[in-house]
Amino acid sequence: MFARYDMGKAAIDELQSLGTGFTVQRVTVPGIKDIPVASLNLIRESGCDIIVALGMPGKEKLDKMSAIVASMGIMQIQLLTGKHVLEVFVHEEEAGSEQELAALMDRRARDHAKNAYMLLFHPEHLTKMAGMGVRQGYEDAGPLTGSKGGIRH
Repeated sequence: MFARYDMGKAAIDELQSLGTGFTVQRVTVPGIKDIPVASLNLIRESGCDIIVALGMPGKEKLDKMSAIVASMGIMQIQLLTGKHVLEVFVHEEEAGSEQELAALMDRRARDHAKNAYMLLFHPEHLTKMAGMGVRQGYEDAGPLTGSKGGIRH
């Protein structure tokens, strides 16, 4: 609820534009430290195959600590369940203005929604992108000079 932009709506929008074959369940929690238990419940009780965990840590030291705690919990859920939980956090100070922050939150949520879709339905697409300097939310960094990225034959 602290997030200042509805990243869940952006992610769902993106998933709906990608096609069918899946059902989206949305759960909203009070803060990022609540994400791990919500993720575990979605996997165990609702049978979800993948989670896109969206959140916005604030800029205070306490917020940074909360993000670390949430990240550790998310990692534990992945190890316990063998399911991906894509952590999609946008830190409040990542952008210089509110407009840039909103655009970043929208794009990162959409990019990770695509990643979730690809992990489930087209994992070979992700392999093709290996080494290509792909970022979620910002412009891609691109491959290193002389690198072809992807699979070496």
